[in-house]
This record gives sequence, C-alpha cells and structure tokens, in this order.
Amino acid sequence: MINKCLRYRNQRHITERIIVKGTLVLDTPTCLGSGDAEGDTDLVILRDSLEDKALLMGSSIAGALRNYLRDYEYGYNTEKISVLFGGQRSEEEGEQSPLIINDAISNTIPHVELRDGVKINSITRTAEDGQKYDLELLEAGTEFNICFELLIENNREQLIRELVIVLQGLESGKISIGMKKQRGFGRCHVEEWQVWKFDLHKSDERLDWLNFEHWKLGLFSSHSIHKSIEKALDLFLDEKEDKCDRLTIEATFTLASSLLIRSGQASSNKAPDVVHLKSRRDGELQPVLSGTSLAGVLRHRAEQIVNTLHKNTTIIDEIFGVDFSKDKTKKAKASRLIVHESVIKESNDLVQNRIAIDRFTGGALHGALFNEQPVFRSDKTELKLELELRQPKPYEIGLLLLLIKDLWTGDLPVGGTSGIGRGRLQGKEAKITLASENKIWKITQISEDELLIIDNSEDLEKFVDALNEEVAA
Repeated sequence: MINKCLRYRNQRHITERIIVKGTLVLDTPTCLGSGDAEGDTDLVILRDSLEDKALLMGSSIAGALRNYLRDYEYGYNTEKISVLFGGQRSEEEGEQSPLIINDAISNTIPHVELRDGVKINSITRTAEDGQKYDLELLEAGTEFNICFELLIENNREQLIRELVIVLQGLESGKISIGMKKQRGFGRCHVEEWQVWKFDLHKSDERLDWLNFEHWKLGLFSSHSIHKSIEKALDLFLDEKEDKCDRLTIEATFTLASSLLIRSGQASSNKAPDVVHLKSRRDGELQPVLSGTSLAGVLRHRAEQIVNTLHKNTTIIDEIFGVDFSKDKTKKAKASRLIVHESVIKESNDLVQNRIAIDRFTGGALHGALFNEQPVFRSDKTELKLELELRQPKPYEIGLLLLLIKDLWTGDLPVGGTSGIGRGRLQGKEAKITLASENKIWKITQISEDELLIIDNSEDLEKFVDALNEEVAA
C-alpha cells in the first residue's frame, strides 16, 4: 500500500540544477537574534551549536529575498508572489519553493558590538520607565559563505531571471538581513560568485552533481570566480524593470556643535563616564550617528508638526510604523521609512568635565562630578544622512522635506544633552530622488552666509502644499 502511494504521488521532474556560492560581507552592524532571553543582554546573537560562530539562517535570507523580489516585480501594494519561492503565504497547500537556501556560518569567531536603546516620551523628551533594552550586533566586516541551489522543472527562463534579480539585489547592497533593517542595521553585499550548472538529462552531469562536494563551505579554488551574478548566469537586467517606487534623500551635513550619543560599552576602565557611540568600519572604530537615534528624533518632530496642524497622528504611523505603547490593539506594521546609519568622518574627540549644581544652595553637588567625551567638529568633519521612503505619497514627501529643513538649519538637534546646545547639524548639500517620476532635485549651500541653491524649488513646494491639503481634508 505504501509503495503504491509513493508510485502515484505527484513527483517533481527536475531537469536541471544550478548551484550558486558567494561570500556575503556585512557593511553595517547586524542583529541576528536568537530569541533567547537568557544572557547578559536582552537579545543575543544566534550562534552555531558546534562552533562559537555566528549563524545566519537560510529562512532569514529567504524572507529578505522574497520581500525584495515582490517589491521589484510588482511594487509594494500587491499580493502577487513569483514562482521562485513557491506558493503564496496565504495558501495552506502551496507549491514547494524550487530555491534551496542553506544556513550560513561566519568565517571567523564573530566580534560583537553592544548597543542599547531607550524609548523617549515625545512630550517630556525623557526616557520612559521600563523601556530600555540592549542587544548584541555582529560587527561590520563579518563574512558568511552562502549557498543556493535552484531546482528547475519548468519555467526555466522565469526562474533564472528571478534568481538573478534577488542575487543582484544582494550583490549591490539593496537587501538587508536580520532585525531593525529599517534603522540601518543588516546592510550587506556579496563580493564574489561561483556558479555550477548540471543538466540532468546528461548522465555525466548527473554524476557530477552526485559527486559535488555539497558539504564543503566557501568558494572552490579550482572554479572560476565572478564579480557579477548577471555575467555568471549570462542574463542582464534592465533597471526600468524595478517596480518599487521610492523616495531617497542623500544629504551631507557637518556638525554645528558637539554631538553625543551615549555608547552602551566603555572602551576601557579609564574611559570617561559617557562616551560617544562608535562602530567598527574598515578595521577601526569610528563615531556614528545611529539610525535608531535619528529615526526617533525625526518621528518626534513629525508628531509636533502634525499636532501643530491639528491632524491625526495616523499619518505618522503610516510612515514610521505603529507605536504600540499608545494602543496595544494596533496591527503590527513595519516602517516604510528606512533610516541608515551614518559615519562621522574627520571629527575630534575631547573630554569635558561637568558637575551637577545643587539647585537649593547654588553650589556644586557633592559627588556629582562626571566626564563626557562627545565628538567635535573639525574643518573636514562630514556625515552623510540617507533616508528612503517606500511607496511615498505627496504629503508624506512634504513632511520629510520639513524634517530635512529642520535638520539643515540646526533647529532639530540629534543625540543626547541637546538642552546644553549639543547635537545641532549644518546642511551642506542634498540630493532628492523620486523614482516614480524619474526626477532629481539638488540643494546646495556653499557657506553659511549664502542663500540656498535649489533645483526647481516650485516642485518641492507642491509637496509641502500637499501636506497642507491633507491636513485640511
């Protein structure tokens, strides 16, 4: 009876197999959480059970690739799913995915960064009770050996095309992995590819596939290496095929004052009480403006703008995601605004001694001497902010423009201790790109004394007018 069921069940007639290997490199700190609460931090990274190396699950890679392919092919507001990942998520009995994605282990024992965060009350601008958390992150530069295997039964051209789309997205750094991707974590790229094709109609290639060293990690020294997956699979994409509409803002700033974002870990016992957040880039620690800090500042200012215009703050939830502290019944929704982490280049570290003052006597408070080490501006100090809004509406673009204006003029400080004048930025130039209209606007300010130079400022004013109309409606 069992043999009869096996004989007549629906079998897949695989005619070709394609194996792709690559080296994935993390460009920013990445949170691959294990979900285990037992540890020194609230969220520890997932590690292999045999080796003390970081583990990147194939399911994490598959989810990121699937979302990217959906956006690329059909845009953000559709339920269509391509054939590369099988049936739709809503289907109870869908087709099995023809793409096999292996788990990946880091090439070396990982170096871990500790980050902490806290929820800020938008009214009092102070930390809320019980809302502090900390987590482990993999340092930028960590490498993983990734492996894919495509099983081709039919739809060969479509499957290979969709495989090229997702792997090219990994190659170009357009796909992020792990948690908090909308706040700059998990950015990565693939440097090298190797591809093997096996035509299972041919007996010698069937034997080659059976003898293939599937267990062997990493690239094979005896096989050709490609820098481009399009060239490796001999299929080139047209950039116009990308259906995902997005607004990107790339702005260059300098520091108008000192900046301090508290680090969750001290570099040594002799370090100041509070030091600015640093992250490893290109082998050395560099000060950064974290995406979580910048996103929190932007959200609070957006709420102030919308409340001033007497508009319901649901517009904020549509852009930044849902804030569960206000209404626990709200449906979970990820942020459509991606705020990337920025490296602060050519800055200076100086230690400041401060002391708390007794408000009653007006003298120094006993035992309240402390040191802080913020970053200060030099003649070459520069940081680039990068924001990306998926499927933007005109009034949402107008709101983002107002936020950039407040950052540009120094009216919106970032980081901590803004009450003593820290955290103010000064804009230098900005590039705004709207994919749906294929338009680019540039804003330039040569010096503080000169006026802004804006390309087609009338177009940008229309987006702000759209925000006023939305409020009026």
